[in-house]
Amino acid sequence: MFENRRWLVLPVGLWAALALSGCGKTDTSTPDPVGNPFDAAKVGADSTLEVMTWNLENFPKSTATAGWVAQVVEGVQPDVLAIMEMTNPTTFSQLDNALVGWTGSAATGAPAQQNLAFLYRTDGGLEVTSIYEIYGDYWREFPRSPYVLEATWNGTPIVVIANHLKAMGDGVMDPADPNDEETRRRDACILLGQYAATELAGKRVFIVGDMNDAITDAPPNNVFRNFLDAPDTFRFADMAVALGPSGDWSYPPRPSHLDHILVTAPLFAALDAPGALTTVVHLQSVFPSGPGTYFAQVSDHLPVITRIKP
Repeated sequence: MFENRRWLVLPVGLWAALALSGCGKTDTSTPDPVGNPFDAAKVGADSTLEVMTWNLENFPKSTATAGWVAQVVEGVQPDVLAIMEMTNPTTFSQLDNALVGWTGSAATGAPAQQNLAFLYRTDGGLEVTSIYEIYGDYWREFPRSPYVLEATWNGTPIVVIANHLKAMGDGVMDPADPNDEETRRRDACILLGQYAATELAGKRVFIVGDMNDAITDAPPNNVFRNFLDAPDTFRFADMAVALGPSGDWSYPPRPSHLDHILVTAPLFAALDAPGALTTVVHLQSVFPSGPGTYFAQVSDHLPVITRIKP
């Protein structure tokens, strides 16, 4: 877990340091340290819990990425941010240290170095009690071991399981082929469901991440059938997004909706309560230099966030 250093104001020099700490890309654009364009995308509030998932595409994608991500976190105000494709621990640590009121933790075991990570709030009602990996010996199902954060929010226990499932595939499940990408994702979902049902029975669980598949596929090729066939136990908070227009989906390049937030039954009432919200955060729409700069400097994915009161 990284130390969180707190400053009341981020000086211009700090943004420059974050921009120069990337992975050697040539883009030297930096965020504006005066004002935050992502205040317009704010979802978080002191009275609610916000859990967000965001694939940051080989973070940092450019020399400006860390500065932009810091401003997004401060503008959107998630309590827990699950990150996929954290490839540079040094830059992630610098990002963590630059944020006032958040701290970070990153996994280290992914063979391709596309690790999972968390940024989480430290100055509100959230109190993190443990962070750990599961299914470390199940590389076929999980190229990146699921990363688990246990916490309380204003005294209510919650669990967030971050995931980045196997990518690619042809859209057709072939259970006879153990290397078939869809089959690997299906088997990962089965294991996640078993873990939630046994190790986390009765708890308020969020299973989030880049799942690399659509929750709206028809059987027999829907890799999420174990969740969808158990509506009294699991629910996709982002199902309305997935069923909605493609312009609202989380992966614009295709376009497709690959990033999901699944919750267990103890969270259903909160999900249905007035004021609850699950949405894709359209950062490209408020990005100062336009959508093209967002996709060039930050990520090819958009965040998905849910706001509830557990």
